[in-house]
Amino acid sequence: MLEKCRDCEGTVSTQALACPHCGAPRPTRRSYNGVGFEWKSRQQLFGIPLVHVSFGRTAEGRLRVARGIFAIGQFAIGCFTLAQFGVGLIFGLGQFTLATVAVGQLALGLGFGLGQFATGVVAVGQLALAGYGLGQFGYGLHMWTMSHADPQAVNFFRSLWPWG
Repeated sequence: MLEKCRDCEGTVSTQALACPHCGAPRPTRRSYNGVGFEWKSRQQLFGIPLVHVSFGRTAEGRLRVARGIFAIGQFAIGCFTLAQFGVGLIFGLGQFTLATVAVGQLALGLGFGLGQFATGVVAVGQLALAGYGLGQFGYGLHMWTMSHADPQAVNFFRSLWPWG
């Protein structure tokens, strides 16, 4: 079935993802705001939304990035982030995250990292790069790995567990 594009009024299929004449996304819809979801709390701190949740793409095709004190989305930047790709000033949880305290598959922690690949002053992971590291493999000042048990690292990590 054919209809007119909302932007250029050229003839286009109702199934078209973009107008072949002008490139408008979803050209037979009356309006198009992109795909995904976006919500911001009314409460703000220093002009930044307290909570910002965002997924998908804008009408222009740009990725939606959550930016808030608490930022949640596929891509997020904030003090506390929950994201596939996140940058958290204080804490980040996600697949790829950079934060003071980072937990994720790739956890680039400035202070503490926990993940498959983890960095930080203290890092725990399959591969740990740290000052004090606990992992299957690792590199750092004091490491406790399958092949090396630095006494300072062993004492440090055992002191963290009450049964240690």
